[in-house]
Amino acid sequence: MKITRAGTAPSSAGPADYFSGKVRIDSPFKGEAPARVSGATVTFDPGARTAWHTHPYGQTIIVTAGSGWVQRKGSVKEEVYPGDIVWFAPDEKHWHGATDTTGLTHIAIAEEKDGSPVTWLEQVSDEDYLA
Repeated sequence: MKITRAGTAPSSAGPADYFSGKVRIDSPFKGEAPARVSGATVTFDPGARTAWHTHPYGQTIIVTAGSGWVQRKGSVKEEVYPGDIVWFAPDEKHWHGATDTTGLTHIAIAEEKDGSPVTWLEQVSDEDYLA
């Protein structure tokens, strides 16, 4: 068993290569082999979002505060609220983040394949984000 106490690791900024706007990543976790799970609590300021990306084994996000938007490629974006759980299928191209007026916090959980839980793609354009 391993307990990681809240507030024991410093927050980090979401890298500009993978996020638009101000994003904070807290409490990152990673299972020890043979486990493949990893994740973190991610907080998006209004207007902030991920780039398009995929996960080899899918991704679960659990919305804990605020409201946000999620979208898979080829579908309309949908609004999410605290308590909502979103599952993105393996290799499903998608993005998620805050609305343009309200921040969002969610817990993101994914499994690693070959040492990585995610493949980052192009940024979500403002036009697509606001569509």
